[in-house]
Amino acid sequence: MKDKVKRRNFFKKASAFGLLPIFGSGIAVSAKPSMGQLQSVQSESDLKITKIEFIRLIGSSGNRSIYVTAETEGGTKGMYGPIDDDAMILADKLMVKKVIGRNALEHEAIWNDLFDGDRHSRGSHYLMGMSTIDNLLWDLKGQIFGQPVYKILGGSRKQVQVYGSCLGFSQEPDKMQAKARELKAEGYTHQKWFLNQTSPEDGPAVMAENVEKVRLLREALGDDADLMIDALFNWNLPYATSWAKQVEKYNLRWFEEPVPAANLDAFIELSRETSVPIASGEHFYGRWDVQKFLKEDAIRVVQADPEWCGGISELVKICAIASVHGAQVIPHGHSIHAAMHVVASQSPDVCPLVEYLINKMNGDYYDFEKNPPRPVNGKLTLPDRPGFGIELDPEKISKREVITWHEL
Repeated sequence: MKDKVKRRNFFKKASAFGLLPIFGSGIAVSAKPSMGQLQSVQSESDLKITKIEFIRLIGSSGNRSIYVTAETEGGTKGMYGPIDDDAMILADKLMVKKVIGRNALEHEAIWNDLFDGDRHSRGSHYLMGMSTIDNLLWDLKGQIFGQPVYKILGGSRKQVQVYGSCLGFSQEPDKMQAKARELKAEGYTHQKWFLNQTSPEDGPAVMAENVEKVRLLREALGDDADLMIDALFNWNLPYATSWAKQVEKYNLRWFEEPVPAANLDAFIELSRETSVPIASGEHFYGRWDVQKFLKEDAIRVVQADPEWCGGISELVKICAIASVHGAQVIPHGHSIHAAMHVVASQSPDVCPLVEYLINKMNGDYYDFEKNPPRPVNGKLTLPDRPGFGIELDPEKISKREVITWHEL
């Protein structure tokens, strides 16, 4: 009898603290769930995905963005974006119908089914569509558990360091140096500069200019800042090798995409010929591409993009592969939400930085969001809101319409 009384008192206390769902089999919800608690304990049917929609947002200035949304039987809603038009077309046409009715927590099974379900799944655009679905599922999971994605991934870093990606800034010597100093003062102590569209056919004078630009940037930044250079895969192996050897003394953190990523042999040879670490990966589509480059020591920095490589689920696997090879993963940053959460979930030894395309991200890319990711003193603070923490601002939206793939 005493045991029964003790059990009765225990369950009363558990109920008072909102803990009863742990011991029951129903779908009870704690009265006032906090960010530190499970949002709800839902039944299998409540977790069923019932709707996925693509929403086109139009602003008063005519700017447009596409976001993807999902909803479960239990009423939980997820969202991801902005997404590329191409990704939306493939996801809507080939994948949504395979995801409707699935359990929202089964992201790994859904990923595998989508990947195995199409003979062109190793292709870039198909993987872009899969990335859209996968990232959406991670936000949905965050909403279900009431936690940010980086915490669900096991991370604890509340801030991540960015590097300033300086695409579009003037490369006139005086202006370039002034901008580099200005950005450093703002906290961008890691900067990547792009050598404007030059090629081996431009001759030795342009080669000399490309070397001189590195000298000027290092002079402007000093020795206490990281400097990286991106050649936008416009060069060939002899040109890239000659240039790299001439700039070794300027202590580059990495030399990015000197040749097209399809040319693995050129990356292997270049890595053997220069002490400058080589980076590539925005056009890697899955862990298989990464493994090919790493096992040959062709690169030291992997720049796989979670919007293109297969989503967060795939990028986490890529991080594991890189850690085995002693390489780093610094995701390509044409978008930030997914990348910053993955980086925050990993060891800084593996994922030390997030790319921040200054001109693009400070423009209207995240124009429809209430809290767009913006670095302060060179660091991004992870949101404490569930999922990716994306919230749209109704005041910035003039028109909101559901679209399908054949309407683009």
